[in-house]
Amino acid sequence: MHPVFLGAAFAAALLAGTSPLAQAQGQAAAQPTTFQAAGDPLLNFDYRQVAVAEGLEHPWSIAWLPDGTALVTERPGRLRAIRNGRLDPTPIAGTPPVLVAAERGLIFQSGLFEVSPHPNFAQNRLLYITYAHGTQADNRLRLARATFDGQRLSNLQVLFEVSQGKPEFQHYGGRIAWMPDGTLLLGIGDAGNPPVMVEGRLARLNAQDLNSHIGKIVRLRDDGTAPPDNPHVGRQGARPEVFSIGHRHIQGLAVHPDGRIFATEHGPLGGDELNLIRPAANYGWPVVTWGRDYAGAAQVGTGQRSAPGMVDPVLVWQPSVIGASGLMIYTGDKFPNWRGNIFAGGLATQDIRRIVVNSDNVVTTHESMRIGQRVRDVRQGPDGFVYVLTDEIHGRVFRLEPAAATN
Repeated sequence: MHPVFLGAAFAAALLAGTSPLAQAQGQAAAQPTTFQAAGDPLLNFDYRQVAVAEGLEHPWSIAWLPDGTALVTERPGRLRAIRNGRLDPTPIAGTPPVLVAAERGLIFQSGLFEVSPHPNFAQNRLLYITYAHGTQADNRLRLARATFDGQRLSNLQVLFEVSQGKPEFQHYGGRIAWMPDGTLLLGIGDAGNPPVMVEGRLARLNAQDLNSHIGKIVRLRDDGTAPPDNPHVGRQGARPEVFSIGHRHIQGLAVHPDGRIFATEHGPLGGDELNLIRPAANYGWPVVTWGRDYAGAAQVGTGQRSAPGMVDPVLVWQPSVIGASGLMIYTGDKFPNWRGNIFAGGLATQDIRRIVVNSDNVVTTHESMRIGQRVRDVRQGPDGFVYVLTDEIHGRVFRLEPAAATN
């Protein structure tokens, strides 16, 4: 993308090679060659499942503290702790009120989403959470932080909220990923399917509007403000927090050790995507998509899968979707052959997809690791094992260990 479309400070730093985002921009500059995942992938059996915790109500996110405590969010608004391999029976006190509404039976789209410790948690004790806030007629995603003393949250501060409220309980987003420079990325959904309207137009159309947070990835400093080197800082009619645009419903967000940023998002009827994210880029929704609209099963937007000025996905699940969820880049030592691989959770397929994207941003491996329940999050633990959350009314946490451990 030509620097004329970027904020002046960001463009100057980028051209000089000094921006903390220059690495991500440079590695992702070429249009990806989209890998279409159609049909049943090869199966991977190089692991076994080991139970960690059960009886969680729609768990959504897991994160670890320096002392080894694992924190898990439950969609109805509870924050739980797993200490020394056991789930504390009492939820952590001090979480904010969250908007929770049942949709499609027992599956929730609103509620409490991500929990993420500050990179310097050992010094500042700060936890970050995302959640749905408001009423059925006017609600939006919020980002807040609080101090955690090991038992309760205190000094809760709302750092950021989406620019526009929406009706209904759809497509919040809420995933957080920390950048090496201490800023954070936050994925925000497109606010819902037709006929959901925001300020007199279809909610999804805001994904192409720089003056809206809807359908975006935003980049924030740890206090919730916009970094001065964000791509649209100083541009008239643009929100300074906006990092990338044209997203439908991001549910996975992760930063690779080499600086690349990956995100998974839901398509409509088909067309779930794995995208390589770069600043100021446009990922097309709702103008282009591989999916088909729910309303009458007509093609969305222009009927095209690609368009000039819009970035194609690295991988698309089409025609079958996986129901993309949590995303992880593996860096541990328990599965040395998996280092640098991408792991994407699947709600609909009840599995995890192991994906290898080489340095040319081409998919070279795509296979399925069967779980048998809706996978909501997949994360690497501090012990190097892979941890999985299942999104069920009686959800559970378990870890994946090498299959050889059973011998």
